[in-house]
Amino acid sequence: MAALEAFTPRVEIVEPGECLIATRGPARYFGGERALAGLVQDRVEAVLVEASEDPGPPAVAVGVADGRFPARQAARQAARQAARRAGRAPGEGVLVVPRGRSAPFLAPLPVDTLGDPETADLLGRLGIRTLGQLAALPAGSVLDRFGPLGARLHGLARGVDPTTLSAPAVPPDLAAQVELDPPLERVETAVFAAAALAERFLARLARAGSVVAVVRMETTTADGGGLARCWRFDDPPSAGALAERVRWQLDGWLSSAPRSADPRITRLRLVPEELGTGGRQLGFWGGDGGRAERAARVLVRVQAVLGADAVTVGRAGAYGRGPAEQFRFVPWPGDEPSTKAAGAQRGRPRSASTRRPAEGAPPSTRRPAEGAPPWPGRAPPPAPAMVPAEPLPAVLVDADGVPVAVDGRGAPSNVPARLTVGGGPAAAVTAWAGPWPVDERWWDPVAHRRRARWQVVTGAGRAHLLAVEGGRWWLEATY
Repeated sequence: MAALEAFTPRVEIVEPGECLIATRGPARYFGGERALAGLVQDRVEAVLVEASEDPGPPAVAVGVADGRFPARQAARQAARQAARRAGRAPGEGVLVVPRGRSAPFLAPLPVDTLGDPETADLLGRLGIRTLGQLAALPAGSVLDRFGPLGARLHGLARGVDPTTLSAPAVPPDLAAQVELDPPLERVETAVFAAAALAERFLARLARAGSVVAVVRMETTTADGGGLARCWRFDDPPSAGALAERVRWQLDGWLSSAPRSADPRITRLRLVPEELGTGGRQLGFWGGDGGRAERAARVLVRVQAVLGADAVTVGRAGAYGRGPAEQFRFVPWPGDEPSTKAAGAQRGRPRSASTRRPAEGAPPSTRRPAEGAPPWPGRAPPPAPAMVPAEPLPAVLVDADGVPVAVDGRGAPSNVPARLTVGGGPAAAVTAWAGPWPVDERWWDPVAHRRRARWQVVTGAGRAHLLAVEGGRWWLEATY
């Protein structure tokens, strides 16, 4: 980011590895948009080569287009061309979409690029699979069928990005700051100040009925200097998400400060650089009474004391076959909002998106790849409601009290009639499905496992997922 500020003072961070800059002034000064894109690419690559231990050159891609959304799509397309290799041809990894040609450029892209999976799935079932097909629909019909969200996505498909319009002036009283005495010199200490400041900042916005789109973070250091950075949000940030961004930024500044400077921070300030296009409307009955926000504040403080990994949430995904393998714990809040940025050129919105690395999004936002492993033998849907930390011992017998078994071909020995879990009372089995045999890592004599899963419903109306392995039954989950 510091290297890019040599071209323009306005650099908006989209997410780690991607940012956008306005092209109005820089393009005129550096000889045009393509020349500017090449200079940006060379400068960022040089900085990354100097900071990286990887001997290979980093993959940096730059896209320029009319607005934030088409610029980001141009950068992604350029990124696919800038694969990591021993050398890069001049101009490779740079894509400049001519003015007024955003709609034709976007037309062949799939509707998934709009960033709304639910709407994209519905459009696909209606036979609308590309942005060009969506753009060809009448705007009024899209608004009637999909509402304001559909109208916005329809505009993006036509190359019209409403976020590129000039934002109204932001009242100065919405900014929030904190004086730090003694000055901050450790990131761990800064988290407390950042969390409290973020809460106060968002509370002021809420009282004004506003939501923030761009936040500028400003700091004053002990040697009289100052640093500033802009972050853009598509969705209104929570206090926890905003405090986490502040922590990232302070960590970068404090760790990279030159030895001759005094990087200790004496003042921290959050300024709403740009407000969102819509206000904040609370529920008629008061919503949840602010419980979610209060919980977020508590979790931020816990992370400040014990570290980011101390508070985790489950994230579902295709990670394995058993119910306990269908999720992973990731640091709270688990996701970072997707964000955008832009500028203007000759009255028309123009922006340049710089993306690195070319391989894809950062781990916090990367989705499971299409065509993920099917995991043969995986427990069928629906997902269970409760999964014990460790499987509970169980006994499954037939009407005569003979334990039910599964042979080598996956066939049951008899019909299950009663289930006992953890030494408790036996419950009658009224319905069952399965078994589904699983033969894992058959090539590894140490890690090889053979088991079978059953779904059973007891007379009390409770449904369970059972597994039998080595002649022993276990309760893995309850529906």
